[in-house]
Amino acid sequence: MISEKRDIRALTKEELRDFFESIGDKAFRGTQVYDWLWNKGIHSFDDMTNLSKETRAHLNNNFVINHIKVDHIQKSNDGTIKNAVKLHDDLVVESVLIPTKSRTTACVSSQVGCSLDCRFCATAKLKRMRNLNPDEIYDQVVAIDKESRLYHNKPLSNIVFMGMGEPLMNYKNVLESIEKITSDEGLGMSPKRITVSTSGVPKMIKKLADDEVKFHLAVSLHSAIQETREQIMPFAKAFTLTDLREALEYWYSKTNRKITYEYIVWKDINDTWEAIEALVTFCKYVPCKVNIIEYNPIDDGHFQQASSTIIDDYIQALEHNRIPVTVRRSRGKDIDAACGQLANKQ
Repeated sequence: MISEKRDIRALTKEELRDFFESIGDKAFRGTQVYDWLWNKGIHSFDDMTNLSKETRAHLNNNFVINHIKVDHIQKSNDGTIKNAVKLHDDLVVESVLIPTKSRTTACVSSQVGCSLDCRFCATAKLKRMRNLNPDEIYDQVVAIDKESRLYHNKPLSNIVFMGMGEPLMNYKNVLESIEKITSDEGLGMSPKRITVSTSGVPKMIKKLADDEVKFHLAVSLHSAIQETREQIMPFAKAFTLTDLREALEYWYSKTNRKITYEYIVWKDINDTWEAIEALVTFCKYVPCKVNIIEYNPIDDGHFQQASSTIIDDYIQALEHNRIPVTVRRSRGKDIDAACGQLANKQ
């Protein structure tokens, strides 16, 4: 049941200070509450131990903390952890902890379902039910940081927005969550450790550049041939490669930061020399690197992993043209938790 009380984390620090002044209390109480909510990440007013019982009761009577609940955890043999995250209205999203020897990465969701229609992605088969609020995104990171410390004995080092949803279709809330994550009053994480991955929304990529964001940008490209990309990602008919190229050139001119292209190679779709040559050409427009991703099938016979030979051809062609390339192997196969292809197991 959804509470009619206002979610206190929708208030700014200044609004919290104003609230306490309005009830005849000291403004600094608002600062104390803000610290409990964001820096300490508590889920109950009763845990705010430097507040009087009367003040805590007043908060309980007027506000609610709509925190997430990690409803179910799956652990992979390779250390990957997938969380089924229940929201205050009982909707569910997924987040993933991906460990390596040197780092742990949180893959977080930004929408319940997705606004776009990428045919290879399990999330795209769900209609978009709503955007996540900044605190719901923030909570995913806090939960994964705790898991990283508990199961891998080190704090979370990186964040990627590659879970459920298209981050740039929830622009305001995603940027507010990153502001909280990077704030000294929040998690204090460097924006250089955060990557927002988009399917390619040119107008919003330009807005990112205009807003002078400090985090990294990744683009799910998958083909540099317009017709092929439309087959993979039908929304690309409206967001063409020409418009995407222009937006990325604008991004680089404003930020001077490289783009990362996420690129899956599928059998009989983009496993040709024509596709390789098109990618190489597209990569020359803006300084970039390419992540070739091993596909995690979603039981759709149309999309199948390409042969290792064609993957090697991609790598050789990119390296020959001095374009940095890495191959990202699918993680958590035994729990179906490849980041960016989060299957619907709810």
